[in-house]
Amino acid sequence: MTVTIYDVAREAKVSMATVSRVVNGNPNVKPATRDRVNEVIKRLNYRPNAVARGLASKKTTTVGVIIPDISNIYYSELARGLEDIATMYKYQTIISNSDNDPFKEREIFNNLLSKQVDGIIFLGGTLSNETAELIQTSSVPVVVSGTQDNDSALPAVNIDYHSASREITEKLLKDGARQFAFVGGGYSEKARHDVLSGMTEGLKDNGITFNDDAVYVGSEQYLDGEKAFAQLQGLKPDAILCISDEQAIGLVHAAQDAGLNIPDDLQIVSFNNTRLVQMVRPKLSSVMQPLYDIGAVGMRLLTKFMNDEEIEDKQVVLPYHIDYRGTTK
Repeated sequence: MTVTIYDVAREAKVSMATVSRVVNGNPNVKPATRDRVNEVIKRLNYRPNAVARGLASKKTTTVGVIIPDISNIYYSELARGLEDIATMYKYQTIISNSDNDPFKEREIFNNLLSKQVDGIIFLGGTLSNETAELIQTSSVPVVVSGTQDNDSALPAVNIDYHSASREITEKLLKDGARQFAFVGGGYSEKARHDVLSGMTEGLKDNGITFNDDAVYVGSEQYLDGEKAFAQLQGLKPDAILCISDEQAIGLVHAAQDAGLNIPDDLQIVSFNNTRLVQMVRPKLSSVMQPLYDIGAVGMRLLTKFMNDEEIEDKQVVLPYHIDYRGTTK
């Protein structure tokens, strides 16, 4: 049978309030009494009921985390930073995989609220209008990290995809590229829009019109990189900006199989900078996102909301830099 606080109090011959003070580290307990209660706790193998404590304090010290694809290395690296900060601030996390499905997100969101979580963090993915509305009417604080709603109204942590894309475009143009293409992922609508707008703006300012057909949008997986190359190769692009590292590696391999030389015939730059960029040959040029920090800062921002701390800026834009490796000249 489950040992309760009542059992400990009866065995130690103290009140339940005294047991509660000992469990919660309250200093207002005599040392001898504290030792006796701790001895009983150890002997009975008592574990405080987190749900009951949460009902009493109106806090459960749990945070819900909604991830579009937990198997994707990009999101797992974001989650690592989030988890470390959650542990630092003594929060437990409940991680759920949504497949970026608005219906599934709503189900998960409501389920997390029923578990009395203190806050929720969306870690990457496209935020549908339905999900954004759900967040805005939430009874607990919500932060989006590694993504953003289309109106930029929600508390968020990100990099400036538009500026990064514009900077890359200028560099590739100087190196001789003229036919640009873009490969995006279904999990990152806002980032996709910002990268595409930064690229087209950079091209326009240099007198080049972007071919709207030179866009492929799929999932963020390796096979979609191969599919993207098959769709785009007829347009003969000599530069491709790609959201996902996995997609970019698929592009590299498909181009090599078609007899192209990377980077002489085709230059490729990705935006994730997971550890995968070092595993392909040639090594992948990529925007160096601070993935760990994006997750960590998102969690820290959420703790501020949950604890009513002062917040200077709800929209946090972290610095990036671009590492040009073997897939660019």
